[in-house]
This record gives sequence, structure tokens and C-alpha cells, in this order.
Amino acid sequence: MNSYDVIIIGGGAAGLMCAITAGQRGRSVLVIEKSNKVGKKILMSGGGRCNFTNLYIEPDRFLSANPHFCKSALSRYTQWDFIAMVAKHGIAYHEKTQGQLFCDDSAKDILAMLLAECEEAGVEIRTQCEVKKINVGRIQAEKDQAESDQQASPEVESDQTDNGFDVATNDGTFKAQSLVVATGGLSIPTLGGSGYGYDVAEQFGLKKLPLKPALVPFTFTDGFKEISENLSGLSVNARISTPDKSFLEPVLFTHRGLSGPAVLQLSSYWRDGMTVELDLLPAQEAPELLKEFKHTSPKGLLRTQLAHHLPKHLVAELERLWWPKYAETALAEIPDKVLQEVGRNLNGWQLKPAGTEGYRTAEVTLGGVSTDELSSKTMQSKTQQGLYFIGEVIDVTGHLGGFNFQWAWASGYVAGQVV
Repeated sequence: MNSYDVIIIGGGAAGLMCAITAGQRGRSVLVIEKSNKVGKKILMSGGGRCNFTNLYIEPDRFLSANPHFCKSALSRYTQWDFIAMVAKHGIAYHEKTQGQLFCDDSAKDILAMLLAECEEAGVEIRTQCEVKKINVGRIQAEKDQAESDQQASPEVESDQTDNGFDVATNDGTFKAQSLVVATGGLSIPTLGGSGYGYDVAEQFGLKKLPLKPALVPFTFTDGFKEISENLSGLSVNARISTPDKSFLEPVLFTHRGLSGPAVLQLSSYWRDGMTVELDLLPAQEAPELLKEFKHTSPKGLLRTQLAHHLPKHLVAELERLWWPKYAETALAEIPDKVLQEVGRNLNGWQLKPAGTEGYRTAEVTLGGVSTDELSSKTMQSKTQQGLYFIGEVIDVTGHLGGFNFQWAWASGYVAGQVV
């Protein structure tokens, strides 16, 4: 009664996709979810409308110690495959920006679709079911011992078969030949994020790369914090950069620092102590623009002219910061040197985040189970037969915009093909 072909720990995007795929192959599948419902992250994603994939899925939109690892899965289950499932269920969707696809109505549509597919495939789901212990199955343990004995004494033969894993939970002990870890990462613990998947990897001797919150807002403790508090809620299209990466998308000022798509994207590349550069006029050479202001509006004020290009509240803060002495001075009377300096600051405002808001608001976890430990074609452990890791728990992290969901669908699918 408690024996299955496949047990999947974690009822999120990757786990449900793996369950559907394995169930469609006729495998008996049990999904174990510790919280009171599956798919909580799906429901909250995209402001409740679920940015379920992106039209432009490319391997270079994913971060990993091995940038090639994601290619196989992404090529075998593409965005078009998932879009076809969405269309089959009659879910209306739209492209927002840069290929991001959202439900017209609600993220509940995506979860309902996945659950309907699970039901059709005969998948069993148990919620509020927490794993207490995982053991290699009794016969597997005997097989390992027999193989050890055989190496020491070649005449000993073993005809034992692999009996997989025993998974002890608060709801009983379950057995399966294949065990899939789809527990996600540490991000958003209120939705069930935890480090349990990393504990399982450690139990079976798999390496883990350092963890870090990603797709997360920056926080500040220096003088910029007061500016960001004053501008909280204001958004501006800007370019924000580290020395080797930059993103041109909306930047949002918050009462703690900076957020918005560009900042969330850059946070995956930022490291503690690193300075970031904010270009508030990315389409223009600001020093030349200010020089032009002086020529065309010599009697005007700098803040008045800049307000045609940037929000007034932002210009007022910048005035207090960069040209307070010349706030009421006509442009013709402001020294060129001062205008040049203001222009350079507008194109290259140097800011040093104190940190990020951490896992509490991070959309994903950077790092995780090393891809060196897994087959890129099946997601199976190279050292423990029948053990698989999929989704966020692996050291593969996508950009903002549906990429992490596509990794969940793809990695879940390729594991589901073989478990």
C-alpha cells in the first residue's frame, strides 16, 4: 500500500511537472508536500498572475558554475511545450515585456492545470506530510553489502535487485525505487522555502555550492538610505551595473533602498562590498545634455530642465545632493565644471549597497547542489542510483521573467522521463 515507483519530495513547479511526466508513463507516483497546499510559489508569482515562462529562453539567461548544464533539459522541454499545455487547457495569457508570459486572469489557472494533469496521470499528492528520515531501501543496503563482499571475495554472487528508498514521514513510511528532491531553496520561507533538499544532498555525499539570495532588492545604511526613503514608491527607467554586468529596466526606490526589475536582475551578480553604478539617463550623454540646457535656456533653472527628463521628486533630491549652491542660479551662471560633474553623476551615480533584503523577499536561491554531481540529461545523482534533484535546489538560477519556471518545467520533465 505504501510502495510506489517514484516519490517526489516537494509539490512546487518542478515536482508537479516531474509527477505529471512520470505518471503519464504509467509510473505510480507520490508527491510529498510539507505545507498545507502545493504550488504556493506558483500562486504568488508574477503578482498573482504567474509569469510562467518566457518567449526567449536561452542558456545565457541562467547562472551556474557550469553554464552548459542547463542546455540539455531546456532543449528537450522548451517554452513552446509548456505554452502548448497552457493552450490545451484554454488558459488565456499575454506577453508583458521582453517575452514574459503572464496569465490574463490568475496564477490559480496554472496550478489548476497542473493538478488536473496530475489527476489524469494518477498521481497521489499528500500535503502536510513532512519527511523525517530517508534510508536506502533494505534490499539496496543488502545489495551494497553483497557487492562489497564480492569485491573482497569474487566467488560471492548477488542476485539482489534495487529496492530504492524508504522515506519516513509524519504520515507513515513510504517506499520507492526512485526518489526525486524538488524542495526548492531558501527563498521566501513563508511559502515553504527551506534547506531540506541540501540536507538530503549532504546525506548522500553530494557537493553543494555556496547559497545566496538572488532576484532580491538592495538595502542601504549610508546617506542614500534617506534619499531612497524620501523617494519610496517612485520608479524610473535606468541602467544599473556592476563592473561586468548591467541591466536597463525600471528601478524602484523603496524605504530600504532599491528594487524593481533592473535591481533584482543585478542582485544575482552582485557580491558583498561591491559598488553599483546607476545611470539615470541611459539614452543620453548627460554632460552634453546639460551643456545644451545652458545654451537653449540660459535663464532657466537646472531642476526645471531636468524635470522634462526625470520625475520632479527625484530631481529635487538630486539638487540637494549635487548642486545645492546653484539651486536658484540661472543655467548661464552655473560654471561648466559644475554642470559637467552633475552630468557625470547622472550617468554614473556610484552607490554601495549594505546588503540585500535576504531570503525573506528573494525570488530564488543562487547556488545549490553542484551540477558536477548530476547527469544533465536525467538529473540523476552520478553516485546514488535512483536519486534525482530538480528545480531550484540545483545550482541553476534563471533571470527574472519566467526563466526559473522554465527551468522547473524542463528539469522536472527530463527527470520524469526516466524515473
